[in-house]
Amino acid sequence: MGSVASTLAVAFFLAGLGIILCGAGYALHPGISTRRERRAIDGAFAVASLITPFALGAAVGGIASERVPVGNAAGGLFSSWLNPTSILIGALAVVFSAYLAAVYLAADAARRGDRELQEAFRARALGAGLVAGAVALAGLLVLNDDAHALLEGLLRGSALGALIVALLAGTATIGLVAVRSFEAARYGAAAAVAAVIAGWELARYPVLLPGLTVQQAAAPHDTLVTSVVAVLAGGVLLFPSLTLLFSLTLRGHLGARSEAAHDPRAGPRLGVPARPGLTARAGLTARAAVAMLIVGAGLLNAATAGWAHTLGVVSLLGFIVVAFAAIVPRALADEVADSDP
Repeated sequence: MGSVASTLAVAFFLAGLGIILCGAGYALHPGISTRRERRAIDGAFAVASLITPFALGAAVGGIASERVPVGNAAGGLFSSWLNPTSILIGALAVVFSAYLAAVYLAADAARRGDRELQEAFRARALGAGLVAGAVALAGLLVLNDDAHALLEGLLRGSALGALIVALLAGTATIGLVAVRSFEAARYGAAAAVAAVIAGWELARYPVLLPGLTVQQAAAPHDTLVTSVVAVLAGGVLLFPSLTLLFSLTLRGHLGARSEAAHDPRAGPRLGVPARPGLTARAGLTARAAVAMLIVGAGLLNAATAGWAHTLGVVSLLGFIVVAFAAIVPRALADEVADSDP
Protein backbone atom coordinates (compact mmCIF):
# COMPACT_ATOMS: atom_id res chain seq x y z
CA MET A 1 0.00 0.00 0.00
CA GLY A 2 0.98 3.65 -0.35
CA SER A 3 1.76 4.16 3.35
CA VAL A 4 4.30 1.33 3.39
CA ALA A 5 5.86 2.13 0.01
CA SER A 6 6.28 5.85 0.72
CA THR A 7 7.61 5.56 4.28
CA LEU A 8 9.96 2.66 3.48
CA ALA A 9 10.99 3.95 0.06
CA VAL A 10 14.72 4.03 0.88
CA ALA A 11 14.74 0.46 2.18
CA PHE A 12 12.84 -0.80 -0.86
CA PHE A 13 15.17 1.12 -3.19
CA LEU A 14 18.22 -0.54 -1.60
CA ALA A 15 16.55 -3.96 -1.82
CA GLY A 16 15.70 -3.41 -5.49
CA LEU A 17 19.23 -2.24 -6.24
CA GLY A 18 20.62 -5.35 -4.56
CA ILE A 19 18.35 -7.61 -6.60
CA ILE A 20 19.49 -5.95 -9.83
CA LEU A 21 23.16 -6.34 -8.87
CA CYS A 22 22.64 -10.01 -7.96
CA GLY A 23 20.96 -10.70 -11.29
CA ALA A 24 23.65 -8.84 -13.20
CA GLY A 25 26.41 -10.72 -11.36
CA TYR A 26 24.76 -14.06 -12.13
CA ALA A 27 24.33 -13.17 -15.80
CA LEU A 28 27.88 -11.79 -16.25
CA HIS A 29 29.73 -14.51 -14.33
CA PRO A 30 30.02 -16.98 -17.25
CA GLY A 31 31.78 -14.30 -19.32
CA ILE A 32 34.56 -13.58 -16.81
CA SER A 33 38.00 -13.74 -18.42
CA THR A 34 40.34 -12.06 -15.90
CA ARG A 35 40.89 -12.13 -12.15
CA ARG A 36 40.11 -8.44 -11.94
CA GLU A 37 36.72 -8.97 -13.52
CA ARG A 38 36.06 -11.89 -11.19
CA ARG A 39 36.90 -9.82 -8.10
CA ALA A 40 34.69 -6.95 -9.24
CA ILE A 41 31.69 -9.11 -10.10
CA ASP A 42 32.02 -11.38 -7.06
CA GLY A 43 32.43 -8.35 -4.80
CA ALA A 44 29.32 -6.66 -6.17
CA PHE A 45 27.39 -9.92 -5.87
CA ALA A 46 28.50 -10.38 -2.26
CA VAL A 47 27.55 -6.84 -1.24
CA ALA A 48 24.18 -7.13 -2.98
CA SER A 49 23.54 -10.46 -1.26
CA LEU A 50 23.89 -8.69 2.08
CA ILE A 51 22.01 -5.50 1.22
CA THR A 52 18.89 -7.13 -0.22
CA PRO A 53 17.85 -9.38 2.69
CA PHE A 54 18.87 -6.77 5.26
CA ALA A 55 16.83 -3.99 3.62
CA LEU A 56 13.76 -6.20 3.24
CA GLY A 57 14.09 -7.47 6.81
CA ALA A 58 14.55 -3.93 8.10
CA ALA A 59 11.37 -2.88 6.29
CA VAL A 60 9.50 -5.74 7.95
CA GLY A 61 10.93 -4.62 11.29
CA GLY A 62 9.60 -1.11 10.75
CA ILE A 63 6.10 -2.44 10.15
CA ALA A 64 6.31 -4.90 13.06
CA SER A 65 7.44 -2.21 15.49
CA GLU A 66 4.61 0.13 14.37
CA ARG A 67 6.90 2.77 12.90
CA VAL A 68 4.94 2.95 9.64
CA PRO A 69 1.81 5.05 10.28
CA VAL A 70 -1.13 5.36 7.92
CA GLY A 71 -0.62 8.17 5.42
CA ASN A 72 1.60 9.12 2.50
CA ALA A 73 5.22 9.27 3.77
CA ALA A 74 3.87 9.85 7.30
CA GLY A 75 6.75 7.98 8.97
CA GLY A 76 10.43 8.76 9.21
CA LEU A 77 12.27 8.14 5.95
CA PHE A 78 15.21 6.54 7.79
CA SER A 79 14.09 5.98 11.39
CA SER A 80 11.25 3.77 10.15
CA TRP A 81 13.73 1.08 9.10
CA LEU A 82 16.91 2.01 11.00
CA ASN A 83 15.94 1.16 14.58
CA PRO A 84 16.76 -1.71 16.97
CA THR A 85 13.89 -3.98 15.85
CA SER A 86 14.52 -3.35 12.16
CA ILE A 87 18.25 -3.97 12.51
CA LEU A 88 17.51 -7.19 14.41
CA ILE A 89 15.12 -8.53 11.77
CA GLY A 90 17.44 -7.37 8.98
CA ALA A 91 20.31 -9.29 10.59
CA LEU A 92 18.09 -12.35 10.96
CA ALA A 93 17.17 -12.10 7.27
CA VAL A 94 20.85 -12.07 6.30
CA VAL A 95 21.69 -15.04 8.55
CA PHE A 96 18.64 -17.01 7.40
CA SER A 97 19.62 -16.39 3.76
CA ALA A 98 23.15 -17.64 4.43
CA TYR A 99 21.75 -20.65 6.27
CA LEU A 100 19.37 -21.65 3.49
CA ALA A 101 22.01 -21.10 0.82
CA ALA A 102 24.57 -23.24 2.64
CA VAL A 103 22.11 -26.10 3.17
CA TYR A 104 20.95 -26.08 -0.45
CA LEU A 105 24.47 -25.79 -1.85
CA ALA A 106 25.67 -28.64 0.37
CA ALA A 107 22.91 -30.79 -1.12
CA ASP A 108 23.91 -29.75 -4.65
CA ALA A 109 27.57 -30.57 -3.94
CA ALA A 110 26.58 -33.97 -2.55
CA ARG A 111 24.56 -34.66 -5.69
CA ARG A 112 27.56 -33.77 -7.84
CA GLY A 113 29.80 -36.00 -5.78
CA ASP A 114 32.12 -33.13 -4.83
CA ARG A 115 33.17 -34.21 -1.37
CA GLU A 116 35.38 -31.20 -0.63
CA LEU A 117 32.73 -28.65 -1.59
CA GLN A 118 30.09 -30.62 0.29
CA GLU A 119 32.07 -30.46 3.53
CA ALA A 120 32.78 -26.75 3.06
CA PHE A 121 29.10 -25.90 2.71
CA ARG A 122 28.19 -28.32 5.50
CA ALA A 123 30.45 -26.40 7.87
CA ARG A 124 28.90 -23.11 6.73
CA ALA A 125 25.38 -24.47 7.20
CA LEU A 126 26.12 -25.61 10.74
CA GLY A 127 27.76 -22.29 11.59
CA ALA A 128 24.98 -20.20 10.07
CA GLY A 129 22.33 -22.29 11.82
CA LEU A 130 23.94 -21.80 15.23
CA VAL A 131 24.39 -18.06 14.60
CA ALA A 132 20.74 -17.76 13.53
CA GLY A 133 19.60 -19.41 16.75
CA ALA A 134 21.82 -17.18 18.87
CA VAL A 135 20.64 -14.01 17.12
CA ALA A 136 16.99 -15.06 17.49
CA LEU A 137 17.39 -15.64 21.23
CA ALA A 138 19.26 -12.36 21.71
CA GLY A 139 16.52 -10.67 19.72
CA LEU A 140 14.03 -11.37 22.48
CA LEU A 141 15.91 -8.87 24.62
CA VAL A 142 15.82 -6.30 21.83
CA LEU A 143 12.07 -6.75 21.34
CA ASN A 144 11.43 -6.53 25.07
CA ASP A 145 13.06 -3.09 25.09
CA ASP A 146 12.05 -1.70 21.70
CA ALA A 147 8.81 -3.47 20.66
CA HIS A 148 7.27 -5.04 23.75
CA ALA A 149 3.83 -5.41 22.15
CA LEU A 150 5.34 -7.51 19.36
CA LEU A 151 7.13 -9.71 21.90
CA GLU A 152 3.89 -10.29 23.79
CA GLY A 153 2.18 -11.28 20.55
CA LEU A 154 4.95 -13.74 19.69
CA LEU A 155 4.67 -15.47 23.06
CA ARG A 156 0.98 -16.33 22.93
CA GLY A 157 -1.53 -18.22 20.82
CA SER A 158 -0.81 -19.32 17.28
CA ALA A 159 2.33 -17.20 17.04
CA LEU A 160 3.91 -19.15 19.89
CA GLY A 161 2.97 -22.40 18.12
CA ALA A 162 4.69 -21.19 14.96
CA LEU A 163 7.84 -20.33 16.91
CA ILE A 164 7.85 -23.78 18.51
CA VAL A 165 7.57 -25.32 15.04
CA ALA A 166 10.47 -23.12 13.90
CA LEU A 167 12.57 -24.24 16.88
CA LEU A 168 11.86 -27.93 16.27
CA ALA A 169 12.40 -27.66 12.50
CA GLY A 170 15.62 -25.69 12.95
CA THR A 171 16.99 -28.16 15.49
CA ALA A 172 16.07 -31.10 13.27
CA THR A 173 17.71 -29.45 10.27
CA ILE A 174 20.96 -28.92 12.17
CA GLY A 175 20.92 -32.62 13.05
CA LEU A 176 20.23 -33.61 9.44
CA VAL A 177 23.10 -31.46 8.20
CA ALA A 178 25.39 -32.91 10.85
CA VAL A 179 24.68 -36.46 9.63
CA ARG A 180 24.92 -35.30 5.98
CA SER A 181 21.27 -35.94 5.12
CA PHE A 182 21.14 -32.86 2.94
CA GLU A 183 18.03 -33.55 0.87
CA ALA A 184 15.86 -33.83 3.97
CA ALA A 185 17.65 -30.83 5.47
CA ARG A 186 16.45 -28.69 2.55
CA TYR A 187 12.84 -29.11 3.60
CA GLY A 188 13.60 -28.66 7.29
CA ALA A 189 15.49 -25.40 6.68
CA ALA A 190 12.70 -24.00 4.53
CA ALA A 191 10.08 -25.02 7.11
CA ALA A 192 12.02 -23.37 9.95
CA VAL A 193 12.35 -20.04 8.15
CA ALA A 194 8.72 -20.13 6.96
CA ALA A 195 7.54 -20.78 10.54
CA VAL A 196 9.47 -17.75 11.81
CA ILE A 197 7.81 -15.55 9.17
CA ALA A 198 4.40 -17.02 10.00
CA GLY A 199 5.00 -16.35 13.71
CA TRP A 200 5.58 -12.64 13.03
CA GLU A 201 2.42 -12.42 10.92
CA LEU A 202 0.32 -14.23 13.54
CA ALA A 203 1.70 -12.02 16.30
CA ARG A 204 0.46 -8.93 14.44
CA TYR A 205 -2.79 -10.24 12.97
CA PRO A 206 -5.25 -8.67 12.28
CA VAL A 207 -3.38 -5.35 12.69
CA LEU A 208 -1.42 -4.28 9.61
CA LEU A 209 -0.49 -0.69 10.49
CA PRO A 210 -1.29 1.29 13.63
CA GLY A 211 -5.09 1.71 13.64
CA LEU A 212 -5.51 -0.25 10.40
CA THR A 213 -6.47 -3.93 10.13
CA VAL A 214 -5.89 -6.29 7.21
CA GLN A 215 -9.62 -6.27 6.40
CA GLN A 216 -9.73 -2.46 6.34
CA ALA A 217 -6.67 -2.28 4.09
CA ALA A 218 -7.93 -4.86 1.61
CA ALA A 219 -8.71 -3.67 -1.89
CA PRO A 220 -12.24 -4.06 -3.34
CA HIS A 221 -13.20 -7.53 -4.53
CA ASP A 222 -13.01 -6.59 -8.22
CA THR A 223 -9.47 -5.28 -7.75
CA LEU A 224 -8.40 -8.46 -5.96
CA VAL A 225 -9.87 -10.61 -8.74
CA THR A 226 -8.04 -8.53 -11.36
CA SER A 227 -4.79 -8.87 -9.43
CA VAL A 228 -5.13 -12.66 -9.21
CA VAL A 229 -5.85 -12.88 -12.94
CA ALA A 230 -2.82 -10.67 -13.70
CA VAL A 231 -0.55 -12.82 -11.51
CA LEU A 232 -1.77 -16.01 -13.20
CA ALA A 233 -1.27 -14.45 -16.64
CA GLY A 234 2.26 -13.50 -15.64
CA GLY A 235 2.85 -17.03 -14.42
CA VAL A 236 2.15 -18.31 -17.93
CA LEU A 237 5.33 -16.47 -19.00
CA LEU A 238 7.33 -16.86 -15.79
CA PHE A 239 7.14 -20.58 -15.09
CA PRO A 240 8.16 -21.81 -18.56
CA SER A 241 11.11 -19.39 -18.36
CA LEU A 242 12.09 -20.73 -14.94
CA THR A 243 11.75 -24.27 -16.23
CA LEU A 244 14.14 -23.49 -19.09
CA LEU A 245 16.59 -21.74 -16.72
CA PHE A 246 16.65 -24.62 -14.24
CA SER A 247 16.96 -27.17 -17.03
CA LEU A 248 19.90 -25.39 -18.66
CA THR A 249 21.63 -24.87 -15.30
CA LEU A 250 21.21 -28.42 -14.06
CA ARG A 251 22.25 -29.88 -17.42
CA GLY A 252 25.44 -27.81 -17.44
CA HIS A 253 24.63 -25.68 -20.47
CA LEU A 254 25.24 -22.38 -18.66
CA GLY A 255 28.81 -21.36 -17.85
CA ALA A 256 32.05 -23.23 -18.32
CA ARG A 257 32.00 -27.00 -18.40
CA SER A 258 34.82 -29.26 -17.34
CA GLU A 259 36.44 -31.88 -19.51
CA ALA A 260 34.72 -34.54 -17.43
CA ALA A 261 31.38 -33.05 -18.41
CA HIS A 262 32.22 -33.61 -22.08
CA ASP A 263 33.44 -37.15 -21.51
CA PRO A 264 30.56 -39.60 -22.05
CA ARG A 265 32.40 -42.16 -19.91
CA ALA A 266 32.21 -39.84 -16.88
CA GLY A 267 28.54 -40.65 -16.29
CA PRO A 268 25.89 -38.20 -15.09
CA ARG A 269 27.47 -34.84 -14.28
CA LEU A 270 25.32 -34.32 -11.24
CA GLY A 271 25.79 -37.79 -9.84
CA VAL A 272 22.09 -38.62 -10.20
CA PRO A 273 21.38 -42.27 -11.02
CA ALA A 274 19.04 -42.94 -13.87
CA ARG A 275 15.74 -44.04 -12.31
CA PRO A 276 12.84 -45.09 -14.55
CA GLY A 277 10.25 -43.54 -12.23
CA LEU A 278 11.89 -40.12 -12.06
CA THR A 279 10.06 -38.61 -15.02
CA ALA A 280 6.78 -40.31 -14.06
CA ARG A 281 6.89 -38.82 -10.57
CA ALA A 282 7.70 -35.42 -12.05
CA GLY A 283 4.61 -35.68 -14.24
CA LEU A 284 2.42 -36.59 -11.27
CA THR A 285 3.86 -33.66 -9.30
CA ALA A 286 3.14 -31.31 -12.20
CA ARG A 287 -0.51 -32.42 -12.28
CA ALA A 288 -0.75 -31.82 -8.53
CA ALA A 289 0.66 -28.31 -9.03
CA VAL A 290 -1.97 -27.53 -11.68
CA ALA A 291 -4.71 -28.79 -9.34
CA MET A 292 -3.46 -26.51 -6.55
CA LEU A 293 -3.40 -23.58 -8.96
CA ILE A 294 -7.02 -24.18 -10.01
CA VAL A 295 -8.21 -24.64 -6.41
CA GLY A 296 -6.37 -21.55 -5.18
CA ALA A 297 -7.60 -19.30 -7.98
CA GLY A 298 -11.15 -20.61 -7.59
CA LEU A 299 -11.32 -20.08 -3.83
CA LEU A 300 -9.87 -16.57 -4.02
CA ASN A 301 -12.22 -15.48 -6.80
CA ALA A 302 -15.48 -17.35 -6.20
CA ALA A 303 -15.61 -17.76 -2.40
CA THR A 304 -16.35 -15.01 0.12
CA ALA A 305 -15.60 -16.70 3.45
CA GLY A 306 -12.34 -15.84 5.20
CA TRP A 307 -11.37 -19.49 5.68
CA ALA A 308 -11.82 -20.10 1.95
CA HIS A 309 -9.51 -17.20 1.11
CA THR A 310 -6.93 -18.54 3.56
CA LEU A 311 -7.14 -21.96 1.93
CA GLY A 312 -6.84 -20.32 -1.48
CA VAL A 313 -3.62 -18.53 -0.50
CA VAL A 314 -2.21 -21.77 0.93
CA SER A 315 -3.11 -23.56 -2.31
CA LEU A 316 -1.31 -20.96 -4.43
CA LEU A 317 1.76 -21.14 -2.21
CA GLY A 318 1.63 -24.92 -2.48
CA PHE A 319 1.40 -24.55 -6.26
CA ILE A 320 4.68 -22.60 -6.28
CA VAL A 321 6.48 -25.18 -4.14
CA VAL A 322 5.10 -28.23 -5.96
CA ALA A 323 5.74 -26.67 -9.39
CA PHE A 324 9.43 -26.26 -8.57
CA ALA A 325 9.46 -29.82 -7.23
CA ALA A 326 8.18 -30.93 -10.63
CA ILE A 327 10.66 -28.83 -12.62
CA VAL A 328 13.85 -30.05 -10.94
CA PRO A 329 13.33 -33.84 -11.29
CA ARG A 330 12.40 -33.43 -14.95
CA ALA A 331 15.59 -31.43 -15.56
CA LEU A 332 17.61 -34.04 -13.70
CA ALA A 333 16.06 -36.79 -15.80
CA ASP A 334 17.10 -34.91 -18.94
CA GLU A 335 20.59 -34.55 -17.44
CA VAL A 336 20.85 -38.29 -16.95
CA ALA A 337 19.63 -38.96 -20.49
CA ASP A 338 22.12 -36.51 -21.98
CA SER A 339 24.97 -38.07 -19.98
CA ASP A 340 24.35 -41.62 -21.21
CA PRO A 341 26.81 -42.66 -23.91
